[in-house]
Amino acid sequence: MHSNHLLIEEPIRMISILEPSKASFFPAMTKIVGTLGPKSRSVEVISACLKAGMSVARFDFSWCNPEYHQETLNNLKDAVKTTKKLCAVMMDTVGAEMQVVNKSETSISLEADGQVVLTPDRGQEASSEILPVNFDGLAKSMKEGDTIFIGQYLFTGSETTSVWLEVSEVTGDDVICTIKNSATLAGSLFTLHASQVHIDLPTLTDKDKEVISTWGVKNKIDFLSLSYTRHAEDVRQAREFLSKLGDLRETQIFAKIENVEGLTHFDEILQEADGIILSRGNLGIDLPPEKVFFFQKSALYKCNMAGKPAVLTRVVDTMTNNLRPTRAEATDVANAVLDGSDAILLGAETLRGLYPVETISTVGKICAEAEKVFNQDLYFKRTVKYVGEPMTHLESIASSAVRAAIKVKASVIICFTSSGRAARLIAKYRPTMPVISVVIPHLMTNQLKWSFSGAFVARQSLIVRGLFPMLADPRHPAESTSATTESILKVALDHGKASGVIKSRDRVVVCQKLGDASVVKIIELED
Repeated sequence: MHSNHLLIEEPIRMISILEPSKASFFPAMTKIVGTLGPKSRSVEVISACLKAGMSVARFDFSWCNPEYHQETLNNLKDAVKTTKKLCAVMMDTVGAEMQVVNKSETSISLEADGQVVLTPDRGQEASSEILPVNFDGLAKSMKEGDTIFIGQYLFTGSETTSVWLEVSEVTGDDVICTIKNSATLAGSLFTLHASQVHIDLPTLTDKDKEVISTWGVKNKIDFLSLSYTRHAEDVRQAREFLSKLGDLRETQIFAKIENVEGLTHFDEILQEADGIILSRGNLGIDLPPEKVFFFQKSALYKCNMAGKPAVLTRVVDTMTNNLRPTRAEATDVANAVLDGSDAILLGAETLRGLYPVETISTVGKICAEAEKVFNQDLYFKRTVKYVGEPMTHLESIASSAVRAAIKVKASVIICFTSSGRAARLIAKYRPTMPVISVVIPHLMTNQLKWSFSGAFVARQSLIVRGLFPMLADPRHPAESTSATTESILKVALDHGKASGVIKSRDRVVVCQKLGDASVVKIIELED
């Protein structure tokens, strides 16, 4: 395991930290993924979320039906039009999630030291004595002394809406448990998590496949969040499935690591996936609390070195019901940035929380403050050392562009790209200034009709730290040597000026292809 130095600049001038943050078109380099739901699905609230800094909208299919999510997505499209802010769509699968089904939806009270039976018999009504589970093989997977956690939505283990159970006996298909804490389970569905136990359920269920091939295809989803990824094979199978679904060939797969099994196979999963989501809620149950920080730092380091986006969940739980995060949560967000997160994923905080817009805004402000003291110099050296020599042509250009931008104190890096790879490589070196990724669409055909690709690439960079996409006119090729390149550059510079990141007399670093060669040039703007 690589030692992970704290990436923080020394010395920190306290006075600079106490200065108020300046509002900017780019509120933070770190991206924010917001889960849309009951409290965040109107055009007005979504528009406010986009203005506050949300750049990826997550649709969680472990609850509610596709029609409900379609209404929300239609509202998102309207909000994108009115705010003129790009937003990517992430679809989250249910995966190998065990659930307790409460058909009557009446509250279930469980008393500490009492007993409750978990049964695969879904004909039974859920009650304080018996809880029906959607998995027939639970009894085969459990043994005396194992711990089980049941809660509604996301859980921390502290609230009285979730319960810890300890297996006391397994009889036939039933699992008899001792209740460890008093709790009231309310709602129709509760997530069941068995700590450090292999559950023989498919990662991509038939229901997931059905929703992806209907709702996912119709809406050309940018990201698929693959819940409960435990092996690299899970990602390969998901990619093979997507490859047969037309446009979804371009959809990026983010492996969601939720248990020890996923962590054990982390390196192979990272190789196969386009990005990683560290689901700290479930990991926090599967791992001893004292181990969580270590796996977080280690996983983020590996993602950073591979140049693949890393997304962290469960940062400001208390903002679900409160206007301010706790001190520990505020520090946690900052440490996520210093550890190398590309994005912060908000779940219950925006889905059902009372303050979705304020939560996004608060997290963005904390990220922006942490970015000011991020030790880019140490990070850059470490990344170059990890890549080693000889560097590939593209890697060399990307690192040179970042080095040049820092040396000349450029206000922005502009990168021309058609696949998005060059821009992502530049972002991998974590420049201190924004990278405007000018995506040049290219013409494609499926023998029936012609279409331009590029929108996927542009939206998929909305989850990468420091990368801000702009879709260029499709008539301009990425490696053009003619005056068209200058006209696209002018559009990009105007975009930067309008958003306040480029001012007169600023220096700008431009990275583009000229024929077979890639060039990095420095432009000094006139008054």
